[in-house]
Amino acid sequence: MSEQRVFGSQQAIERDVVVVGAGPAGLMAARRLKEAGKSVAVLEARDRVGGRTWSNVIDGAFLEIGGQWISPDQTVLLDLADELGLETFARYREGESVYIAPDGTRHTYSGHMFPASEKTQQEMDKLIGILDELAAEVGAKEPWAAEKARELDTVSFHDWLRRNSDDEEACNNIGIYIAGGMLTKPSHAFSALQAVLMAASAGSFSNLVDEDFILDRRVVGGMQSVSETMAEQLGVDEGTEVVEGGTDAVVFLNSAVRTIQWAGEGETYEEHDPDYTVRVFSDRVTVKAKDVVVAVPPNLYSRISFEPPLPRFQHQMHQHQSLGIVIKVHAVYETPFWREKGLSGTGFGANELSQEVYDNTNHGDERGTLVGFVSDEKADEVFRLPAEERKRRILESLAHYLGDEALEPVVYYESDFGSEEWTRGAYAASYDLGGLHRYGAIQSEPVGPIRWACSDLAAEGYQHVDGALRQGALAAEQIVEARNAR
Repeated sequence: MSEQRVFGSQQAIERDVVVVGAGPAGLMAARRLKEAGKSVAVLEARDRVGGRTWSNVIDGAFLEIGGQWISPDQTVLLDLADELGLETFARYREGESVYIAPDGTRHTYSGHMFPASEKTQQEMDKLIGILDELAAEVGAKEPWAAEKARELDTVSFHDWLRRNSDDEEACNNIGIYIAGGMLTKPSHAFSALQAVLMAASAGSFSNLVDEDFILDRRVVGGMQSVSETMAEQLGVDEGTEVVEGGTDAVVFLNSAVRTIQWAGEGETYEEHDPDYTVRVFSDRVTVKAKDVVVAVPPNLYSRISFEPPLPRFQHQMHQHQSLGIVIKVHAVYETPFWREKGLSGTGFGANELSQEVYDNTNHGDERGTLVGFVSDEKADEVFRLPAEERKRRILESLAHYLGDEALEPVVYYESDFGSEEWTRGAYAASYDLGGLHRYGAIQSEPVGPIRWACSDLAAEGYQHVDGALRQGALAAEQIVEARNAR
């Protein structure tokens, strides 16, 4: 029996709009569409909502396995959290930070500039200044249209840094913030334009290097609670059976979308029903609708069969986008021992296995939690090791920053979204060399009744929950405007 017949045997439900993916973007789109009086179905492949935000209790410890931080410029997220009745709390940052120099020596410091040599600090300041100027010049909305777009997009960030500085330590330190800290790819694998977009989306490169800005606050109860609260208000069907017509639910879990049938411009599949132009077939439910919002990252578009196929340039573009890879390491201790040493828990070291570490203690928790990040090629290296050897090496890296007490956590967990079936990477998609200026202008273009919404396509809030929410709201607004104009 063909896949299409299996899906076609289900009883279809009818909605104005069907949304693929119940992460922050998809749920925000559904929320805004419902507010505009549209009927919606959200189809989610997983058995949970939240996408790349995910909280869980591991060995008795509450951990934010996915995205978690909010910066002051992420106003859409902050406003939504307030609207949903969710509280936020500030990340712990009192005390000195730790810098591990290229020679392995450990230094404590205050402020945002690493305690490197005077020359290295001057070179870092110079690079930050140049990137700030480029971020202001290029902007976040249409970086591909900037005068220097092709020039910046055809050179790797690694090479760009070294063209602008002969200080290797300064180049590596600046690289932490984009390569390891954001795009989770080696700096030779993405362009300088992609790095400038990352900076522009946060307001400036200076904001990216200020961990007190970019990692400012967390949601009490975890970032996933933003999605969970939206979904609860919309109505969730958690079952695993085929959905019959007449359900009032909006969000359908365990409903991986396999096929989207859409009509060409000005055409429909059924002449007797011209108002419905889309059929979306999932594992549990088939939805007949007027519009569809695909709210999953670009690396998952190919998991869906589009009938008829998407335009050729869309297919080409998708081949130039990929997610990075990172291990988010959670280590929970009986007490936040580093605070007793006068340390904030923050540490940086370009040559360390974990290039970043932060105090990630939960709101009101007496135990202390550290979070570290092992990204790109360093993650490749340790993923080849047995689990216990990988754990040992990662904890040794944390101990280099904060002391031998870091070697003995009471709970240890590694988040690996690269192995999750419906994510396959972290934190978000970026283009390979030359891809952003070549395809960026069409990445959000609708295809007939299909629109796209995810943090990977955002301007402000790019790669963050705030950007996902902005994209979801934008897709909903565009659908409502287009329908009202007809």
